[in-house]
Amino acid sequence: MDESSTVQNRRQRRSNVLLTASVEANGRTLDVKLRNLSAEGALVEAAGLPIEGSHVRFRKGELQVQGKVVWVNGNRAGLQFDEPLSPEALLRHVPVPRPRVLPSFRRPGIAPQPLSRAEKALESVWGVPQIAPPRGD
Repeated sequence: MDESSTVQNRRQRRSNVLLTASVEANGRTLDVKLRNLSAEGALVEAAGLPIEGSHVRFRKGELQVQGKVVWVNGNRAGLQFDEPLSPEALLRHVPVPRPRVLPSFRRPGIAPQPLSRAEKALESVWGVPQIAPPRGD
């Protein structure tokens, strides 16, 4: 089924999200997890989803859009909206990705650094006295 793999042909790019939303169908409101969202539809997850072909109203915050359930697989369902969302409405509900922290692979300096006054004091307290190398008799 859906799961929005990159192998499938999609008319619209889907943004993976994990947000709360609701779906109204047959006079009842169901809280759902919104897994992905595009201008033309959404992937939702919840127990007790409406059956395939049901007309629904999808709500996320101030966004409300009519649509229908196009597939159901276990506790996940694909919704197709009657009217495509505007890019502004879509972007309002897709969080901006966090910047990735790139690791630094710099090598440490080769030249020794002189000890500070505090480090010299610690050396005198914690330092191990030098043992003279054994003499060859």
